[in-house]
This record gives sequence, structure tokens and C-alpha cells, in this order.
Amino acid sequence: MNMIHTNYPLVELHRHMDGSVRLETILDIGLKHNLPLPADTLEGLRPYVQVTEAKPSILDFFEKFEWLTAVMLDEESCRRIAYENVEDAKNEGLDYIELRFSPWFMAEKNHLNPEGVVAAVVDGVQAGIRDFGLPVNLIGIISRTYGPEVGMQELDALLTQKEAIIALDLAGDEIHYPGELFIEHFRKARDAGWHSCPHAGEAAGPESIWQAINELGAERIGHGVAAAQDVVLMDYLAEHGIGVETSLTSNVQTSAVPSYADHPIKHFLQAGIRDTINTDDPGISAVTISHEYNQAAVKAGLSEEEIFQAQKNALEVAFLSQSEKEELVQKKAAADS
Repeated sequence: MNMIHTNYPLVELHRHMDGSVRLETILDIGLKHNLPLPADTLEGLRPYVQVTEAKPSILDFFEKFEWLTAVMLDEESCRRIAYENVEDAKNEGLDYIELRFSPWFMAEKNHLNPEGVVAAVVDGVQAGIRDFGLPVNLIGIISRTYGPEVGMQELDALLTQKEAIIALDLAGDEIHYPGELFIEHFRKARDAGWHSCPHAGEAAGPESIWQAINELGAERIGHGVAAAQDVVLMDYLAEHGIGVETSLTSNVQTSAVPSYADHPIKHFLQAGIRDTINTDDPGISAVTISHEYNQAAVKAGLSEEEIFQAQKNALEVAFLSQSEKEELVQKKAAADS
């Protein structure tokens, strides 16, 4: 049964471009450039890139990025990956997507210029928008794992394409690099007119979410599972319409939650929190947005009505103007009639 309401826009808000690289692309670039790939076939390569075990640790999950970033050899490779992200989102049936990327993370492996990576990603996404007709907005990421000084350099690289980016995220090692280290970064981003949607409450507790709201100006929270530990925080999220970007399969695979059944998304939705359904790193998790709606959400105990509420929430908290949201609804209704 398809749990996605096909007469309403399908929107995704939390997908990492650098975690969404096709196996075919890794193999193609790797073979062309004689990279020491662990296998020379798609099926041979799969276990080195995608999660195949039931539930690895978060470190096991991060190790899967090795071959995704290895093929980001130059700006053209980054452009190709960005372009293919748009094509893949279109083929999955999405009506709008916000793609996020960390230029420093993409640049580090092959010593690229982060500014060049940003320009290549913007160019690839814009080409994809033209070719596939899918509305896309870009979110820049500061990779907190490199520390606040590199984080400021990463932000400066993102700001070279200020008009092509709509928001700033903070991703990476939440435990050792808390949001308190990045207050100035987010102030600078908000001064540039960007929205704020940092990861928080994925590996750390509810205090990380409070900090993201109070000091980073968070309008949406990436993952945010730890909010379930704080009733006052849950009430605050609901009352202030702060969106939560849930990625069910990813949260299980990184051990943010023990299982689908233990995920707090149902609790959040019933509390009136604007929780949403997303893929996170589909190239690693080996999922699509349809899988998350039709299988993961069902395993998490969501009713059809709750799944539709999550679908509606995604449009409501998207970084779009009201007129852009209404246009998506009208376009979907016209296509369905």
C-alpha cells in the first residue's frame, strides 16, 4: 500500500548530497581514474558503501562515506554528483527537495578548494533544476568535527554563493563539538539572510536542542530524537512550530534509537510537533523517500493519518514562501485531476 498521498506535494527537507552518491557513479569514476576500489562490480562494491548489517554503530555508519568522498576528485565530479542528486530526487517522485552539503567534507579527501566545491555544487543543482523541472533549495553545512576555526572557513566558502543557499546546518560530532562553539557562525549566517536548521539531539541530549534554538536560532532541528526526554521541550517545539527533520532508517542504523518501534516520531506527531520524514544519507542507508513512508514509517507505528500529517508538515516547515507553497499544492492538484 502506498502511504504517500499522491494528490499532495511530496517534500523532503533533510538529505545530504555527500551521502547520496550513486553506486554506479562511484564505480564509473573509480575505474576511469584507476582508484583502488575494493571491488570492480556494483554488487561487489555495495557492502563497502551501503549499510548491509542490521544496526552498526554511528562510527560504522560514518566509515561508509570513505568511497563516496573518494570519488569527489575534482570540481567536475562534485558537479556531477550534485546534478545526479536532483535527477534522483525527481525520479523518486519528489515535488520539492532541500539538499544539504558540507564543502569542507567534500573537499578534504582530494585536497580541493572548498570555494570551488561550492560553485560546482551550485552549478550542478541549477543544471538539474533546468533539466528536470524539480524545485530545489540548497542548505550549507558546517562540519563541526573540524572545529570552529575551520567551521568559519567553511562558512566563508559557502557565503561566496550566498544567493544560491537558503540555510545553514551544523553536522558531525555533536558530543565533542557542541553548538556553543558555533554561535558566531550562525549569527553571521542569519545576518546574511539564511535560515537555521542544525543537527541537534541526535547523539547528545535535549540540552543540545535547547542550545540550537536559543543560541543558533534554529527554525528546524535535524533528527532531534532526544526531545522525547524533555516534556517542556516537546511543548516548546509544538507551540513555536519548530520543525523536526526525522530520518527513521538512519536513526536506527546509527543507533540514535534502538529500533523503528522505539522511535519517538509517533509521540512527536501526537504532541503536535511538526515532525517530517526524510532519507538523510540514502546512498549509505540504501533507501528512498518511498521506503521511508511506506515501510519505515509503518514499522514506527504510524497510522495513515499520521503519515499524511508528516507529509503536510514537510511543506509547512519548508524554507519556501507562502506563495511558493501554494503553487506546489495547486500544481499537484492540477496534475492529479
